[in-house]
Amino acid sequence: MLNKVSMKIGETDLVLETGRIAKQANGSVYATFGGSAVLATACCGRKVEGLDYVPLQVEYNEKFYAAGKIPGGFLKREGRPKDKEILVSRLIDRPMRPLFHKPFGREIQVVPTVVSTDVVNPPDIIAMIAASAAVVVSDIPFEGPVGAVRVCAIGGELIVNPTFLQIEESDLDIVVSGTDEGITMVEGGGKEVSEELMLSAIAKAEIVIKELCALQVKLAELVGKEKLPIDSDENKLANKEEIMAFAMPKLEVACFVKGKFQRYAAIGEVKAEAKEKFCADFEELDMKLFDALMEEMEYTIVRKSILDKGERTDGRGLEDIRPINCEIGVLPRTHGSALFTRGETQSLAIATLGTVMDEQMKDDIDGEKRYENFMLHYNFPPYSVGETGRLGTGRREIGHGHLAQRALTGVLPGKDKFPYTVRVVSEIMESNGSSSMASVCGGTLSLLNAGVPIKKPVAGIAMGLISDSEDPSRISILSDILGEEDHLGDMDFKVAGTEDGITAFQMDIKISNVTQDIMTKALAQAKKGRMHILGIMNETIATPQTELSEYAPKICTMKIDQEKIGGVIGPGGKVIKGISEASGAKVNIDDDGTITIYSKDQAGANKAIEMVKGIVEDPEVGNIYQGKVKRIMDFGAFVEFLPGKEGLVHISKLSKQRVSAVSDVLSVDQEIPVKLLEIDRMGRINLSYVDALPKEEAEK
Repeated sequence: MLNKVSMKIGETDLVLETGRIAKQANGSVYATFGGSAVLATACCGRKVEGLDYVPLQVEYNEKFYAAGKIPGGFLKREGRPKDKEILVSRLIDRPMRPLFHKPFGREIQVVPTVVSTDVVNPPDIIAMIAASAAVVVSDIPFEGPVGAVRVCAIGGELIVNPTFLQIEESDLDIVVSGTDEGITMVEGGGKEVSEELMLSAIAKAEIVIKELCALQVKLAELVGKEKLPIDSDENKLANKEEIMAFAMPKLEVACFVKGKFQRYAAIGEVKAEAKEKFCADFEELDMKLFDALMEEMEYTIVRKSILDKGERTDGRGLEDIRPINCEIGVLPRTHGSALFTRGETQSLAIATLGTVMDEQMKDDIDGEKRYENFMLHYNFPPYSVGETGRLGTGRREIGHGHLAQRALTGVLPGKDKFPYTVRVVSEIMESNGSSSMASVCGGTLSLLNAGVPIKKPVAGIAMGLISDSEDPSRISILSDILGEEDHLGDMDFKVAGTEDGITAFQMDIKISNVTQDIMTKALAQAKKGRMHILGIMNETIATPQTELSEYAPKICTMKIDQEKIGGVIGPGGKVIKGISEASGAKVNIDDDGTITIYSKDQAGANKAIEMVKGIVEDPEVGNIYQGKVKRIMDFGAFVEFLPGKEGLVHISKLSKQRVSAVSDVLSVDQEIPVKLLEIDRMGRINLSYVDALPKEEAEK
């Protein structure tokens, strides 16, 4: 049976319906917003025994037919997920995953598919809402619903669920999701926006999110599907108290050993002692309960120390930032490089300069093909945490790289000021807490070292929150969190920006009592930490290098009239190819008449520029040109003085003396300086050999 609910967001209706499409899924919702539509399905599979996590898959996908397009490239079928699809899948996964029940133990797959887009309203937010609604109306146990909106700021005005055009014009662009109890996730960035504007945007989003959650509950009530049972977890360790009495005092020491691996080793020794003493007769299930108990004790010890004493596992205070070391120019042949080390987290960042031919083409359903001239790629090899494993690019790498790229994009110069394509690669050498923010810092240093004229340096910091479940007023905000503090904490948020404002923001909240006051305090503490890091970075390098690396390509740009583009290209590209062959430079010309010249050295670039100027310049009476003799006649010689332009040097203009034959003075292919004397009414050009001119005219 078809059920439908709707609500207005701004001037547009959001409609959720179920019971018409994909009825064999556990739950399905067809969501429309304007001319954009998403079909989201939720299915659960077989029971998987012994899992201590939720086996959830979120597979957001966009169909090119949704925009009336056929996929580009050789294969005309949608292939592996694009970066954008992976990023949206992560946006959907992060707020929903904590709301599933681990004891349910079944594989869960949520598939939001964009089936129509008006290229006006972004489909990602519709997909987030539809994905939650599909689970809410299904029989899969879920502590949702989850609502989501995008908020932009244009001229100080906050707009909920803006259009693509409004997003391009905005100073702030964030995606906010949450439940009816509060905000659970924020991700986005801005053009050096203030903490106050960020908080105002989140507060405005929260109002709409509560309405979206109520809408989904209403739809679920119309459907009336009963939830599947969750296996009760009544298994308990018989000797739990004895294990705790033995291990707790030892863990209280081990959890505060200095050094990541030393601390892990100390905790491991305590666990091994307890296992040997108490677990001799344990079955597999008991061992899992034992492991969970050990983690629970560590969780309690670390959090209690932070709340009661303000002491963290590595001995720092709540606002202390680990020692920072910055180095630049660490690699001899790269265009720019930096090594940023913060405690046990280290990023080797490399900046490479390329040409317009190196731009990244983006082909998706959001509009026409576009090209990006800045890329940031993040790699997290297993050796960075002392492990073995496969090298590759997963969803984590794409997500972290996107966050760091967003942080730096806003401070890059425009193509008119710096016509290079820029690629930054962050190779994580060590990791113990926020390698994405280390990538922001290392990326900034590498760009400055490469001579990229960024507007201002950018730094990033990861923050955490520990709260008391019994007394919500007791909280501790942590600056520069460790990996274990991220795992054991209640909130993880990353803030990147310049000295004047925020450029990127990401927050995940695990509890429901994070108030505006807490977020205000956390952002203020994050700003203080960001300024501290920027100060250290500026001591190493604060402004771009004045000269590019000798190994960087030389790029020059010039603008010509659009009517003369054809002359530069020539029939079948003959002219532009000739320029490239003669100068050794690559020449690219855009539809607006912008010419970009790329060369390995400056001499080649200069030669190409002169050749282009020769083509587009209009002959001017009185100018002297370097010409080449093309034909010799009885009455004079025809000389090509600009590409494709010839003039006549009459025999009387070859010398100050009488000349009997033109061949006595000139030969074919001889290069000579000529002066343009006149262009007659017929368009014929008369030249003079400079040697035939009076001294004062030749010198002019």
